[in-house]
Amino acid sequence: MVNEGESWGHRVRILLVEDDHRVAAALTAALTRRGYEVEHAPTVAAALSAAPCDLVLLDLTLPDGDGTDLCRDLRRRSSQLGIIAVTARGEERDRVLGLRAGADDYVVKPFSMVELQARIEAVLRRAAQAAPEPNLIEVGPVHIDVSARTVRVHGREVALTRKEFDVLLSLARQPGAAVARDRILLDAWGTTFADRHTVEVHVGSLRGKLGDPRLVETIRGVGYRLRSG
Repeated sequence: MVNEGESWGHRVRILLVEDDHRVAAALTAALTRRGYEVEHAPTVAAALSAAPCDLVLLDLTLPDGDGTDLCRDLRRRSSQLGIIAVTARGEERDRVLGLRAGADDYVVKPFSMVELQARIEAVLRRAAQAAPEPNLIEVGPVHIDVSARTVRVHGREVALTRKEFDVLLSLARQPGAAVARDRILLDAWGTTFADRHTVEVHVGSLRGKLGDPRLVETIRGVGYRLRSG
């Protein structure tokens, strides 16, 4: 079942609701290559019993129910969940019904993976911006004033570049949790297309400026975490 308020410290989880197994296999492979974790649900029933996710790619023609009704049900359960209708229904009426049912975006088949990737990122950004965030964040000795974009460590003000601050804020939103590199890229650069080495470079400079390299810990195969104690 999709739950509201799931964090994105893990790899972004996508629920693919698609009854055509060939289409689902191709999409799952393409999305997995791009770093997403994908669960396939071929029916309405399977979608409703699926594990928590961050975003749903939803076909509107399903064997055991209408995808528009499923979209409405998912939206009632979660205001933060990203939902993109991915369907062959291209008429204006269908688009209006899908968007009014709660879809954040509407993609008509056939489509390119570049377009779908861009739409996924846009929906995830909007969902993240809509979530309420405290103005002051404290993680161990690190104190962040989000609106002023200032950082203090053990009371000492630390001058960070804009991107260093954005990387730190991405980590501080989930203190003590492993934050995936793709999540950091999305938070700080607005895309997952950027070179992941960019994250490593900024984390390295951030460690130096914070004065204690142990504050930002590398989680092999995942990303980084800001130590809370």
